[in-house]
Amino acid sequence: MSFQNVDLVDWTEFDSVREELGSNFARILRYYSEDGIKSVEAIEEAIRNKVSAALIVPAHTLKGESLQFGAIRVSMIAEKIEMTARHLVEIQQTPEELVPDAAELRPALKETMERLEEATNPLVQRHHGIDERHAANQKFGRL
Repeated sequence: MSFQNVDLVDWTEFDSVREELGSNFARILRYYSEDGIKSVEAIEEAIRNKVSAALIVPAHTLKGESLQFGAIRVSMIAEKIEMTARHLVEIQQTPEELVPDAAELRPALKETMERLEEATNPLVQRHHGIDERHAANQKFGRL
C-alpha cells in the first residue's frame, strides 16, 4: 500500500503542539528532525541486513514522534513497518516485504520537514497547499 494519498501533516495537530510547546517548539522540532533521520537510517539498515526485530524500535519511535507533530504520512508508514516487523518476528521471517514502505519513508520525512520548516519560518513565502490561516503573517505590513 502506498501512502502517497495521505496528507503529509495534520495542521490542526501541528498548531496545537506548537502552541503547547511555546518557546521550546523550534528546539524540539529540530530534535524531531534529527531523531527522525536516525530512525530512518536504522530502519534502512535493518532492511538491508534483513533483521525484522531491528525495525521495531526505530519504527515505533518515529511513529510516536511524528504523531506529536501531526506528521501523519510518516507516522502511518512507520506504524505499518512496526506492526509488520512485529508479525515477522513472531513468524521468524525476514523483512523483504517492507522494502517499498522503507523506500517511501525517507522522502516522506524530507517533504514533511520541508513543510514544517515553511510553516515555522517567517521569512518563507507560504505555498504548497498550506491554508490561508498559516500564511496570515505574510500579509503583515503590506499595503
